[in-house]
Amino acid sequence: METTYYGHGTPAERWERAQQFFDAKDYASAARVLTGLVEEVPEQTGPRLLLARAYYHSAQLRNAEAELRVIVERDPVEHYARLMLGRTLQRQARHAEAEPHLRIASALAGDFPQE
Repeated sequence: METTYYGHGTPAERWERAQQFFDAKDYASAARVLTGLVEEVPEQTGPRLLLARAYYHSAQLRNAEAELRVIVERDPVEHYARLMLGRTLQRQARHAEAEPHLRIASALAGDFPQE
């Protein structure tokens, strides 16, 4: 498939295409579409978070980590990005680094230990 396909169309059309690839579990193609979209609208969290998820599911863990760190830096209380960052670090066997993010995600979700 020609690479211009991934960048063709309006941002809304590319967002929809990326979601379709993601839903079809074609994470690498979703990431190709989303990379250009994130470059075009870097301030939007939705495309960047879906890009991080596509990277995570296609085992591109360093790329997923980089995208998630951008989100968490911009919005420290973004619960799902915190959770995904923790899980991404766990998959890289970086458990000590993952733990604070998982604890924060749990607290943001209201999951407090029962006493």
